Amino acid sequence: MIAWRSTWSIYTRELMRFLRTAFQSVLAPVLTTSLYFIVFGAAIGGRMPDLGGVDYGAFIIPGLLMLTLLGETTSNSSFGIYMPRFTGTIYELLSAPVGVAETLLGFVGAAITKSLILAAIILVTARLFVDYTIVHPFLALIYIMLVAAAFSLFGFILGIWADNFEKLGIIPLLFLTPLTFLGGTFYSIDMLPKPWDTIALANPIVYLVSGLRWTFYGSSDVNIWISFGITLAFLAICVGVITFIFRTGWRLRS
Repeated sequence: MIAWRSTWSIYTRELMRFLRTAFQSVLAPVLTTSLYFIVFGAAIGGRMPDLGGVDYGAFIIPGLLMLTLLGETTSNSSFGIYMPRFTGTIYELLSAPVGVAETLLGFVGAAITKSLILAAIILVTARLFVDYTIVHPFLALIYIMLVAAAFSLFGFILGIWADNFEKLGIIPLLFLTPLTFLGGTFYSIDMLPKPWDTIALANPIVYLVSGLRWTFYGSSDVNIWISFGITLAFLAICVGVITFIFRTGWRLRS
């Protein structure tokens, strides 16, 4: 049986940590999104044709949203578990009568909440630059929550794996961000010449961006069920890895 009081304690602690740095956490996405819309939406978008019947400025919204969510969710989650390890306070969590389920629900719940706050801020910011509609708002909400859950767990794994600050940022900086830029954030992969359109499908971020774009506009480069399936599979893998880590104590008790 899940101890909901323990889950709530972890959830509120992580959420308060986010709120303490709210100015930085909120201002950075707003400024970044604004700059992207000024450069790509206004300067370049005015010369771009509609993509699938969608104005280019509106077309890039799901990609920008995914770009911010993946980076912020992974970084916040990895830092959230790395600092207790770095300071030694992780032993308080390990010695407390808190199970794996309570720990994951608390961390993931806080990550999802933070992601929804960031998503709302980005969408409000986007409204200042371009008019858009969300065809499937409920599915968009569910999809954002799934992606946030998956990458918060991924960040959790990174925070446990990393033994210094350099390793903590190397995966998001050298792999996650470039893959997101190459994952159809600013373009449709159908625009790529052969064989690059096929090679692009090897990038897992393509499916995430495409899935979110489908919930916005009802069209995408990849079948929506494939996108959902890959997201759920990645979430399941992360849950399995973290369960293994807690059962073996790998890098937690050493």
